[in-house]
Amino acid sequence: MKNHIQKGDIITLPAPAGGIASGEGAIIGNIFGIAAFAAAVGEPVELATIGVYQLPKATAAVLTVGARVAWDNSAKNINVPGTGRFPVGIATEAAGNGITSVAVRLDGVSTVAA
Repeated sequence: MKNHIQKGDIITLPAPAGGIASGEGAIIGNIFGIAAFAAAVGEPVELATIGVYQLPKATAAVLTVGARVAWDNSAKNINVPGTGRFPVGIATEAAGNGITSVAVRLDGVSTVAA
């Protein structure tokens, strides 16, 4: 195909304000992904949009296997879906109150909750 750019499970975009660390989640426009490497603001960074990743979780959030989860960009962690949180996928493990991380399967396509 002459018009193919990239596969889409990894997308190259400019790093967001404040830059990004390797393995950190980020929202750029309406795209959520996990940074493959660190990048300063505006530098190209590869974001993985599909796959299963261990991500920081809101301490008080209680998640079951298969629960829909969302990214809280201000806290930089996974939480239950809610206003202002960005739906990113489903929990692939249970994570109760006090647990600080959770395995999440990214959907690859999401929109910011109203």
